[in-house]
Amino acid sequence: MKILIADDNKQIVSILTQYAIKEGYEVETAENGQEVLDKFDDETTSLILLDVMMPKIDGFEVCRLIRERSMVPIIMITARSEDFERIMGLDIGADDYIIKPFSPSEVMARVRAILRRLTQDNKQRSLLNIDNLTIDLDAYIVNIGDNNVKLTKKEIELLWTLANNRNKVFTRDNLLNSLWGYDYFGESRTVDTHIKRLRSKLEQYPHPNWDITTIWGVGYKFEDTINA
Repeated sequence: MKILIADDNKQIVSILTQYAIKEGYEVETAENGQEVLDKFDDETTSLILLDVMMPKIDGFEVCRLIRERSMVPIIMITARSEDFERIMGLDIGADDYIIKPFSPSEVMARVRAILRRLTQDNKQRSLLNIDNLTIDLDAYIVNIGDNNVKLTKKEIELLWTLANNRNKVFTRDNLLNSLWGYDYFGESRTVDTHIKRLRSKLEQYPHPNWDITTIWGVGYKFEDTINA
């Protein structure tokens, strides 16, 4: 598997490259946003470690442009810890977010978790239909009736997990482990943020027979009133 490491800090690139090679990954590097776009190959790049503050094109715009043509896993790296930045990165399609300074071992743990989950998902992908909802996990497409719902990669995976286990209650920890992996070091409020944004997008289209329900003090479930 090949990892594209993008950061204008040569020391960070060098350290992450050493750790990635020790893990057995092939590594390619980039020092600005334009170079990331030039070097990215949807057929050979398995994951991108993407710094937010880069010359020429910043990481947010690079992530957005890559998401227009690929669902390759992207872990964003930033020196700033503001919530709005993390939410922005996740909303445009990043799979994870790491704050500097960080432990290279932690970064590699997150890389392993995402790639392991991706391998498992590739074995299980299929099509799901519930009432007027269609989820195509092969193509990462969600439709409600004739309407295509614009969701991020993580929102689609979250919706799939809930809908594929309809009427089953998931705790926040269940969802963190299923979607972010056991090696994830983030907080459970990550789930709440994704649920809130997912709901707001789904609510734009009528779906009277199903919904994502909050089970107070426990977690969430996909409630299917027809097949309850």
